[in-house]
Amino acid sequence: MSKILGLDLGTTTLGIAVTDAISIAVHPREVYRFEKGNFKKAREHVLEICEKENINELVIGVPYYESGDLSPHAKSCLRFKNDLLIANSELIIHEIDESYSTIDADEKLKEMNLSYEKRKAHVDEYAAVVILERYLRKLEEQK
Repeated sequence: MSKILGLDLGTTTLGIAVTDAISIAVHPREVYRFEKGNFKKAREHVLEICEKENINELVIGVPYYESGDLSPHAKSCLRFKNDLLIANSELIIHEIDESYSTIDADEKLKEMNLSYEKRKAHVDEYAAVVILERYLRKLEEQK
C-alpha cells in the first residue's frame, strides 16, 4: 500500500491530510491558501505533493445537500477532481460526502483545547482528516 491524500477544497483554502504508508493512521498535513477561485494554483500544489511523495490515490470531499443533490460548491469540487485527472491520468481519485466534516473537525479541535484562533487556522486540514477517515471506514465496511 501507499499513502492516500485527503482533500477538503474551499474557495480560498485546501485542507490536506495524508495517511501513513499502510493507510491506517491519518495525519493533518497543511492548509494551503490561494486567491479566491484560483483552483489552478491549488491543483498544481496537489500535483506537486503527489509527485514528490509518490502518491497516486486521493480522496476529495464533495458537499451534497441533505436531499442528495449536488451543492454549487460540489460542482467546483468535481471540476477540481477532473482537472487533476486531466493533468495526471495515473491518479485514482475517490469522492466522499463531506457533509458536516468542518463541524466534526472543529469538535476534534475543541477536544484538543485549542483556542478559537488556532481552531480556525487548522479546521480545513482537520476536515480533510475527517474526509479521509470516512473513506477508510467505508473501505473497511466493504470488506
